[in-house]
Amino acid sequence: MALEVEKLIIEVTGATRCWEVGVLQRLWSGYGAIRRYGLEGTNRTRVIVKHVSPPTAAQHPRGWNTDRSHARKLKSYQVESAWYQDFAGRCEAGARAPECLAVAREGDEVIILLEDLDAAGFDERRGAVNAPELRACLVWLAQFHATFLGSAGEELWECGTYWHLETRPDELERLGTEDTALWKAAGEIDAKLKESPFQTLVHGDAKLANFCFSPDGASVAAVDFQYVGRGCGMKDVAYFIGSCFGEEDCERLAPSLLDLYFEELQVALMERGSAVDTDALEADWRGLYPVAWTDFHRFLKGWSPGHWKIHNYSERLSKDVIAQIERERPCS
Repeated sequence: MALEVEKLIIEVTGATRCWEVGVLQRLWSGYGAIRRYGLEGTNRTRVIVKHVSPPTAAQHPRGWNTDRSHARKLKSYQVESAWYQDFAGRCEAGARAPECLAVAREGDEVIILLEDLDAAGFDERRGAVNAPELRACLVWLAQFHATFLGSAGEELWECGTYWHLETRPDELERLGTEDTALWKAAGEIDAKLKESPFQTLVHGDAKLANFCFSPDGASVAAVDFQYVGRGCGMKDVAYFIGSCFGEEDCERLAPSLLDLYFEELQVALMERGSAVDTDALEADWRGLYPVAWTDFHRFLKGWSPGHWKIHNYSERLSKDVIAQIERERPCS
């Protein structure tokens, strides 16, 4: 490897010795790994290294190993580096993210040196959530969106989320054989989200697996900022709810979860002294919730038509959104 990981850790932390404790996770499609390192001779006992080292031949689990896919992944790590260097420090306690200790690059190889969230008290993960844990994640999203409301997001994705339409032409082409109406409306769905006057930064992959919990489940920190960028906050909220629940629970719980999110968003904006019209923001974003849901459904249906998240609730929301778009189209 061109970059010397252990040398960087020692230089940045002042440790007298460091060693690899273990691999926490392999990066998607063989692009590297996230590892934990132990330290001696410094007040930190552990650090996390996200080491991006692209393979010579990508192996995508669903076969999407194209040049476009490769370029998108490389950009995602550039974006994540920029996020940690220029934006993560603006997050307050309510939207906790790992402290970035260093970023190093050599060609397409990237090392991001981070604090260990386990050592910081966020050492638990959840495969399912109870009510307090669900609230903690929605509070995080509300705090995050309030922090970056109106941000231009320079050096991040111009349009956040990993499923953004302009970065997914291959999946869109495949969708054309699965759902013609959704395929035809894809650009208009994207435009509705972009045209919201209340743009913020979205996490872009705010699934349950990317939240780290305190032992009591009352607070969380988030990781994996490869697809952070500008967008409507409903993209994160809809995607998060869909990552937690199946069809029946999504439909049953969505109204109360949206109520909770908007209550917390109003609190977060007040804490920051924001001058934004919170009633107008809420009205706009509530109306865009089904649009944001349909936007992800559009990607998923083209990417993996048999995915478990493609269910009747998603189909009903999608059909309602498409019907609205068709009514709004000018007569030819």
